[in-house]
Amino acid sequence: MEPPGSVNADPAERPDRDGEGRCTQWRNWSGFWLLGLCNNFAYVIMLSAAHDILKKQESHNTTASTEATLAVDFQVGNSSNSSRYDCNPVSTAAVLLADILPTLVIKLSVPFVIHNLPYGIRVLFCAAMAAASFLLVSLSSAVWISILGVIFASISAGLGELSFLSLTVFFNRDVLGGWGSGTGGAGVAGALLYSVLTQVGLSPQVTVQIMLVVPFAMLISYFSLLVPPPSLPQWKSRRTEYAAVGSEESRGLMDGAEEEEEDKSTPGSCVTEDVSTGPLTFTEKLHIIKGLLKFVFPLGLVYFAEYFINQGLMELLYFPNFFLSHAEQYRWYQTLYQVGVLVSRSSLCCVKIRKLWALSLLQVVNAVLLVFAVRYLFLPSAWLVFAIVLYEGLLGGAAYVNTFYFISKESEDRHREFAMAAASVGDSLGIALAGLAAFPVHRYFCSM
Repeated sequence: MEPPGSVNADPAERPDRDGEGRCTQWRNWSGFWLLGLCNNFAYVIMLSAAHDILKKQESHNTTASTEATLAVDFQVGNSSNSSRYDCNPVSTAAVLLADILPTLVIKLSVPFVIHNLPYGIRVLFCAAMAAASFLLVSLSSAVWISILGVIFASISAGLGELSFLSLTVFFNRDVLGGWGSGTGGAGVAGALLYSVLTQVGLSPQVTVQIMLVVPFAMLISYFSLLVPPPSLPQWKSRRTEYAAVGSEESRGLMDGAEEEEEDKSTPGSCVTEDVSTGPLTFTEKLHIIKGLLKFVFPLGLVYFAEYFINQGLMELLYFPNFFLSHAEQYRWYQTLYQVGVLVSRSSLCCVKIRKLWALSLLQVVNAVLLVFAVRYLFLPSAWLVFAIVLYEGLLGGAAYVNTFYFISKESEDRHREFAMAAASVGDSLGIALAGLAAFPVHRYFCSM
């Protein structure tokens, strides 16, 4: 059982020593909602805008590189091949991999060292990387510069996710609902805002430059809207904080020499205290990761199945006699998926699902069903696919927000901050593997 005065204890058990009233709770929930929205916004905009900008670059350069061609091919429904699936020459998984791999590398490595970087510095860095990504993509005159902008957006999103998930342990656990809802909203808001601004006549370059307001909104949300507790290491690393605490304890022991003499019968007590309050060792972190596998595997499987659907199958689920074109059908698939994610990531205040493996298995059933649907073309209408895709988004969003809720709830007090950061690799790993698996599937069906 966690100490009742612990910083990271369940908020229901923690005394309200910071005087957190309803106004403060609402500010923190809103702050994490905006942080979730802003953190994923650049990632979504890059998927929406990169191919437009690269396409314009290609129109001015008849010797455009292969990378530009890959990005242009992300636009669905513009292929003129003879396949019954109206395939693009290259699977949309190509763009997905370019956007997810930097995030995956960060989530695999950074949790072991990120405690050396204060939260304030992390947020400034994430905002700077997001702003740089918008500027590079909007002002680039070469393909490689645009690709670098996409990489910067991925770095910002990856580092931001693991940092903000770790940050939630210093606040009421309800802020996880705000974070999850904000990240879900980023998919809908980002794609919708980009489409609306370009539809009214703004160029993709100008539209992306307008998005520079997002990194500033992230800074305002973190530094002005949140009400951080005194225990939050805002500008000091965790290592520095532990060292300061250890120094104070040493002075206290020296001043209390008489009490120490009385406690000599328990010589191991000081060592135990140091171990329970000092920074986590590498061995301890590996032990924590082992305990997280029961959460990471189901989350990774859910995201593997859903992004295998999104990037490997969605563009092949084409209904020629439907009133929407191929491109329009694909856009509605993606939109309904994002709506499902938004709804389920916002549901933590209403329902909590502990059986994460059930969500994984249901998502795998979705993937298998749609593989057979693509192969044998037995689905009668796009309307049914719309319903399946919405349901797919509901499963994925529910898996994400419930995974981190129960990690926060069930992790030991001292382990929670690292556990929240380390577990964030689950969805990115599943997405990356799905992108790799989508290539042979796309090639197989498009050769038919």
